[in-house]
Amino acid sequence: MGGESRVDWGMRVVLLLLLTLSVVTAEFRAGASAVDISPPKLPVIQNGGFIESTLSIVLDTLHARAIVLDDGNSMIAIVVVDSCMMPRELIDKAKDLAVAETGIRKDRILVSATHTHSAPSVMNHTLGSRGDPHYMAFLPGKIAEAIRLAKANLQPAQVGSAKIDASDLTANRRWIMHPDKLSKDPFGALTVRANMHPGHNNPNAMGPSGPIDPWLSMLSIQTREGKPLALLANFSMHYFSGHAGVSSDYFGRFAKEMGKRLAPDDSTFVAALSQGTSGDLFWADYSRDKRRAWNLEEYTNRLADKAMTAVETISHRSDLPLRMAEKRIELAQRQPSEERLQWAQKLVDEMGDRVVAKNRPEVYAQHAFYRKENPSREVVLQSIGIGDLTINALPNEVYAITGLKLKAGQGERTVFNVSLANGASGYIPPKEQHALGGYTTWPARTAGLEVGAERRIVEELGLLAQRPLDMVEPPSMYSKAIGASPSLIDQWRMGELDLGDGFSSGVAPGVPGVSSS
Repeated sequence: MGGESRVDWGMRVVLLLLLTLSVVTAEFRAGASAVDISPPKLPVIQNGGFIESTLSIVLDTLHARAIVLDDGNSMIAIVVVDSCMMPRELIDKAKDLAVAETGIRKDRILVSATHTHSAPSVMNHTLGSRGDPHYMAFLPGKIAEAIRLAKANLQPAQVGSAKIDASDLTANRRWIMHPDKLSKDPFGALTVRANMHPGHNNPNAMGPSGPIDPWLSMLSIQTREGKPLALLANFSMHYFSGHAGVSSDYFGRFAKEMGKRLAPDDSTFVAALSQGTSGDLFWADYSRDKRRAWNLEEYTNRLADKAMTAVETISHRSDLPLRMAEKRIELAQRQPSEERLQWAQKLVDEMGDRVVAKNRPEVYAQHAFYRKENPSREVVLQSIGIGDLTINALPNEVYAITGLKLKAGQGERTVFNVSLANGASGYIPPKEQHALGGYTTWPARTAGLEVGAERRIVEELGLLAQRPLDMVEPPSMYSKAIGASPSLIDQWRMGELDLGDGFSSGVAPGVPGVSSS
């Protein structure tokens, strides 16, 4: 025994048995809560628009919806908040409160915004809007409360996931215009080749600048006896819009509708719809001759119909391990040139004591100085694994093509991409989309990160998820024939998700190309 006593060896055996027993008997548990976060004081500053405005009535209740999962070894919390976007500093404050109240590790908490454009503003320089100071002080404690209540509701549970094609409920809103139909940016330059909302069947528009992410994905949570406990869904559609007061938009209506369908007699059931990768997606299909005659209720019911179809296919299990990883990286913000700063200074001087911008040039003049004062941003990235389900979390408004990259090579696995999570660091267009111009590329707090930010974020999330990303479009008879041409200089596939550095000007990948053999 090398000098060790039988007592020492006996203790080792007992400890090993105890450890083995704890692993074998580890119980998967889940808890959920929904906390009312409607503004206690009206009017409130609204964000989401170029020019600041206020909301004076509450049309429907806003919520912070929290789910806590525990596999006996790891405990994680996921919170979906009815908000347009929240800065990292505010979310970190909410997480610090939650850590103190629950003991859940800070890097095991995910907090995301739905992106309703009809909620109180909690971030300065959200385009032309300031944060509402009263609501900014109110919200962090309510997010922490939702996490605390969800943990208090932990009970033995089982989970499962599914996805379903909902391509008829989302479309690309960013269209490429003909070369002779360029328009000016807020700085007076003729740079806009692709922009949002071209109108239905616009003869000046060539087509969408990218693909859609069609998947409605879900994590279903039941009690051990099979009673619905919670549902976390994810879909890539920006917002429905059209509200004259505070509203949770289609995100809140979907949550309410799924509660009616899955647990009509249980007020403790919690459903939440998180924002997917919809930076360039919207429900309106501009390839049609005219607008579809949907209202908010009709649209949400269609989405709920699809969700119910998918939920019925889910097999629930209680032996799925939890995994969560977080990485915080520093990314540069694109800096204004001296010429741009001189342009901005002239506009700011003309504003005088007025702090609220009245037009787009004034908005971007203010943002020029914000970027100068904040040359970089800390970006929080997270990856959650629940069995074969992967949830990627990133603090940006993300193009659908980026979401597809993060789902590439994952086969039949369900993958969530939760946008505007753990902060709001603006749009991250792929490099080639910057060359096409438009609102999502104009440098501001809401779109200011370095041109290479999208690729860096995709790479980091692939590493966190421990999943290889396969973004190569498989060859076809047509592409093989082209590739065999002796006069070929270069080529790219229209359906490629990432063109590398070879094409950066005026090329939009991920769109339909030649499919004929």
